[in-house]
Amino acid sequence: MIRVVVVDDEPMVCAHLRTILGSADDIEVVAEALDGAEAVEAVVRHRPRVVLMDLRMPGVDGLTAIGRIVALPDPPAVVALTTFDADTYVMRALRAGASGFLVKSTPPQELIGLVRVASEGHTVLSPQAARRLIAASTDGAQRSEDAQARVSGLTERETEVLACLGEGLSNADIAGRLHLSEATVKSYVSRMLVKLDCANRTQAGLLAHEAGLVTR
Repeated sequence: MIRVVVVDDEPMVCAHLRTILGSADDIEVVAEALDGAEAVEAVVRHRPRVVLMDLRMPGVDGLTAIGRIVALPDPPAVVALTTFDADTYVMRALRAGASGFLVKSTPPQELIGLVRVASEGHTVLSPQAARRLIAASTDGAQRSEDAQARVSGLTERETEVLACLGEGLSNADIAGRLHLSEATVKSYVSRMLVKLDCANRTQAGLLAHEAGLVTR
């Protein structure tokens, strides 16, 4: 079972998400939280694989909670919840360690599928959404320069793998495109995350966009 914690300061939103996710045979909502502090406690107590985290909440907000959760040993995938996909809070959430984001109006079946994707350690962020977020960023030009400097030390193959992460591809997809084994891709990804000082695949993918490596 994919254990999920739902976090939103609106009880109706929590109930809605619980109903949708509960309709899937392989997903169980193990806890709901109304603010970031409750979210951290719920993660420690229930050890979920995925957390759906609202960003704008009174008290301890989602951004703070994400930072605390990803610092835990063996943290779950945290997916930010937002009402619109150009929300500047989303970019901050991704940089804090979120695995991606979902718009609250996401259709039920798509929501279930994306929770499954997040539970497998993959990015929940489309290239189109990444481009919109970066375009909405007020410090885009400076971040582009910084990103290009950070990736300049990668090998040609590492750069190719990083660009694939920017497209949201899985290890299997990257292996097929670059004619590598999945084990080799996994090794490349792990090594790159360390070299680039990225907490997860999503941060690396975002860096690929900022460095101009993603053209699709």
